[in-house]
Amino acid sequence: MTAPPRLFLNLFDDAAIFPPGNLGVPEAVQAHRERRSSPLAPLLGPFICSLPRWAELAGTLAGGSPLALALTLPGGTGDVGAAIAHAREEPRVDLVALEVPSSAEGLDDLVTMVDGQVPAAVQTYVELPWADVTAAQVATLTRTGLRLKIRTGGVVATAFPDEPGLAGVLTAAVRGGLAFKLTAGLHDPIRHRDRATGFEHHGFLNVLLATARALDGADVGTVAAALADQDGARVAHAVAGIDDAQAGRIRHHFVSFGTCSTTEPVEGLLHHGLLPEDLR
Repeated sequence: MTAPPRLFLNLFDDAAIFPPGNLGVPEAVQAHRERRSSPLAPLLGPFICSLPRWAELAGTLAGGSPLALALTLPGGTGDVGAAIAHAREEPRVDLVALEVPSSAEGLDDLVTMVDGQVPAAVQTYVELPWADVTAAQVATLTRTGLRLKIRTGGVVATAFPDEPGLAGVLTAAVRGGLAFKLTAGLHDPIRHRDRATGFEHHGFLNVLLATARALDGADVGTVAAALADQDGARVAHAVAGIDDAQAGRIRHHFVSFGTCSTTEPVEGLLHHGLLPEDLR
């Protein structure tokens, strides 16, 4: 079995229970475990669940290895203590990440809360509105060992950052030494307009390439141009030219993205010749 390229290892966090997938928790956990035993396992990140659905999740767990879990906290900072307590009491779960929404004004309180309650082995992603990300916030997150989460899609057009907006976030994160993850709207490798909604979706290959441009010291305009490219063959060719060392630097920053379908991005990579055929 041929190993997948380093650039794509653990790239796809499994958000199958979230819209628009909306798979039931039992079905989603079963499918995730099956993929963990398949050739696609190296591409997968953790299973993502929200804290309000903890009881559903716990009710589906059985034997086998503990489920690597990223837990989203829609209640914000106030949910941190409950999340850690649940995870400590459930040996069938390996809590690897928390994803906590915040605002610029609430960031200091979140930093204090995380520092006092979250074990060092658990990565904390702070979800900020993309338009509010500043160099100062990036510096705070980097200094305190936190990571950034940015929403790149949703059910309304305004949920999708435009190319210059997302380019500004990526450039600030790279220049500030900050790791980040993205979520929503990134099923397809290449930027495109959705035929059903008319929304412009970012492509995850574009984001990888844009991160590479930022690492090369490019300005925001050049990073935005990488995000805007809708020529799949050209983007795939550029991504195929990324060597192993550069892939490591890119993924140090762009850790993963949440997707309600791991099948679609894998099929996209196969379509563009970026994964070995024996992973099909």
